[in-house]
Amino acid sequence: NSSILGDLNFEIVVNFGSLIAVLLIYWKDMIKLINNFFKYLKTKNSEYKSDYIYCWLIVLGCIPVGIAGFLLKDYIENVLNKSTIIIGISFIITAVFLFIVRKVRGTKEDKDISWKDALFIGMIQIIALIPGISRSGTTLIAALHRDIKRSPALKYSFMLYIPISLGTMILGVKDMMETPNMNSYILPYTLGFIASFIVSYYTLRWFKGVVQKGRLAYFSIYCLILGILVILFL
Repeated sequence: NSSILGDLNFEIVVNFGSLIAVLLIYWKDMIKLINNFFKYLKTKNSEYKSDYIYCWLIVLGCIPVGIAGFLLKDYIENVLNKSTIIIGISFIITAVFLFIVRKVRGTKEDKDISWKDALFIGMIQIIALIPGISRSGTTLIAALHRDIKRSPALKYSFMLYIPISLGTMILGVKDMMETPNMNSYILPYTLGFIASFIVSYYTLRWFKGVVQKGRLAYFSIYCLILGILVILFL
């Protein structure tokens, strides 16, 4: 059903599938961060301080894109989302920048990420509001530019995704519940969620391996091919 594919509710359901995939891949990191955040609040033990600060750096990194997304929501949905040329070019731009940083290694670990790093990555993440610009690719490029090592850069990138995705979903649930004839959408929404979860899970595992092994050129080629296909056939 073409009306389903253009439905904002469907996008929210698909986004939820991706969110569950990210949580499944990074669940150990999430539990550790949350536990140590509250342990530091309670004990002020320096052992937990780095994770406490890291949690606040996630919040800081989400603020710029949260504000921009709120202000530009209608423009993105009504103008940019309707241009396949913009989407295709955006994929190609992502490919170019990924190729440029493909050999960057970085020196900073999780504990070395500063508020300036978080703010810079958060500001750059605004670019990913443009349809076709890879959010994970953009934040990864920004983190590598700030001299963060590949694995910590990727982890921070996906830590930023979790609260942003949760916020988007929570804001959309109310509208979804008010959708007329909601029962008729349950099957396509469920299938969309399952497909999104499976594709996201295996894509993220592949992407994680690509980043850790320093093979960003592969993801760059993937984005390039995707961009060309979008421009030619959509």
